[in-house]
Amino acid sequence: MDTITPAQLDTGWTPTSWRNRPIRQVPAYPNAERLAAVEAEIAGLPPLVFAGEARRLKAQLARAASGQAFVLQGGDCAESFGDFTSSIIRDTFRVLLQMAVVLTFGSGVPVVKLGRMAGQYAKPRSSDTETIGGETLPSYRGDIINGPDFTAEARIPDPARMEFGYFQSAGTLNLLRALASGGYADLHEVHRWNLDFVEKSPLGARYRDLAARIDETLGFMGACGLNSVTAPQIRETDFYTSHEALLLPYEQALTRLDKTTGQHYALSAHFLWIGDRTRQADGAHVEYMRGIKNPIGMKVGPSMQEDDLLHLLDILDPQNEPGRLTLISRMGAEKVADKLPPLLRAVKRAGRTPVWLCDPMHGNTISTAAKVKTRRFDAILTELRGFFDAHAAEGTVAGGAHMEMTGQDVTECVGGARGLSEEDLGNRYATFCDPRLNAEQSLELAFYLAEELKLRRLAKAAA
Repeated sequence: MDTITPAQLDTGWTPTSWRNRPIRQVPAYPNAERLAAVEAEIAGLPPLVFAGEARRLKAQLARAASGQAFVLQGGDCAESFGDFTSSIIRDTFRVLLQMAVVLTFGSGVPVVKLGRMAGQYAKPRSSDTETIGGETLPSYRGDIINGPDFTAEARIPDPARMEFGYFQSAGTLNLLRALASGGYADLHEVHRWNLDFVEKSPLGARYRDLAARIDETLGFMGACGLNSVTAPQIRETDFYTSHEALLLPYEQALTRLDKTTGQHYALSAHFLWIGDRTRQADGAHVEYMRGIKNPIGMKVGPSMQEDDLLHLLDILDPQNEPGRLTLISRMGAEKVADKLPPLLRAVKRAGRTPVWLCDPMHGNTISTAAKVKTRRFDAILTELRGFFDAHAAEGTVAGGAHMEMTGQDVTECVGGARGLSEEDLGNRYATFCDPRLNAEQSLELAFYLAEELKLRRLAKAAA
């Protein structure tokens, strides 16, 4: 990996300094003047989130880095403009709440809820082009850039999509804020939804004990006078948004100077991350991300080397600030046991304390004989267990999980309690990009994870 010298860093950062660096995964807009005009329009619009909210999230992530909280990050692989409905937004939010309640009980610590929502409209691609039936067109890069239909017109990058994405993100955030604070997130309601899931799941008997113990806890709290009226925390929740910072013209347009601190924040979301394809130390994405003061993340795949990771830590988090940097491991079920421990050791030796999350989705994508992308539920579980095993062995903190999931009843990942097979994939395969866990699989995974966390917590206490 190319190195960045202290002299280069000393040249200073601005919201536009990324434009002087090599960039990958950038769309080829045909009209530069139109692109600049749309950027200027978005730069004059209100921010989507607030700097104070990003600072509050950073404080909660700092607790996760030390084992005092657990992070649940989840949502669509890539949000679709066509799926902008209240029911789809609500259902994904609901499943994340259900998962969080189960994980809180299993981990014994608060769960930081972070949605891949209200801005996850751009996707990196392994190739700039796609060929079907002998015709080659630009790859689909997410609705904020071009369209999924395989036509020459749809695949032209259109700057107007950025402004459309802004307003859809604003609408999504408005609904999420209402759901989080208006009573929909009431702990008793969320638990009732989980009881419904337990009754209907083929593995309900396995989860019934955990659900009963949560029920007893809520009953005890009520007897002590802690209810939705006397304790607002029971009927409200903090919920934060995140997406991959891939489309830098859009991110720059929503970068603002916070008058309270005199620092720049990316106000398109509370939390942004760098993907495994755009983490070059001398690249535009790392340059942009090093200057914003949001909590940020970076995907860490099996090709990551120890020295390269430490160098990136020096660039992105030079002060080793608690909660500043989250490393999202995405090794794959077959590689996690070999690839993750050396990185954990290197980061620990360097005295670094990032949040470590496990993304068990991206390293486990396969294609069926019919060339349909899917993920196996067992492989997802295997990587999660390997992630926790590695942290236990190295004496580091497993801070959370990062999922691609939806609240809809899709059939995109095989396995789980219902035993979805490759033959079932065609029933409700709706994603334009990567396969997602459906609502039932997501909750099933949360119960599995809660059991794992509880056992590890008890083992640690007994040691």
